[in-house]
Amino acid sequence: MIATALDHFTAPPSSTLLGWRLLDARPEQGWVRIGFDGKAEFCNPAGFIQGGILSAMLDDTMGPAVFVMTEGRLYTATITMTVNFLAPAKPGPIFGEADVTQLGNTVAFVAGRLMAADGSALATATSSARLVETARAILRERRDVTAIGV
Repeated sequence: MIATALDHFTAPPSSTLLGWRLLDARPEQGWVRIGFDGKAEFCNPAGFIQGGILSAMLDDTMGPAVFVMTEGRLYTATITMTVNFLAPAKPGPIFGEADVTQLGNTVAFVAGRLMAADGSALATATSSARLVETARAILRERRDVTAIGV
């Protein structure tokens, strides 16, 4: 697999919980493919992965597309995200793909999709995200953690 800025980025606990792993990337195109674990613990009473979990997977796919496209210089803070649920997601491997559709000076627009292991579409999303310098975002996070004593 190609080297990306994500190779030196520690995944946050929420991404780890989702089983997040980078599978492929084309940084120059702003495209990523991410793998997730659709755990039984994520299911609603009907036995399907809960929509909020799928939304988190989409968010954790679209942000990294911007990160790799900008070689780790820019971090995203989601402004809006519209999700379309296309089919029930069963427990098992789930794959996300995202494309940066437009990268501005302060805002990025990204499209994402989730698929089951057989390639069937589960959900799609579009997002607008505020662009923040990664060094500034990480510094702010460290100050916030220190302030609350974690």
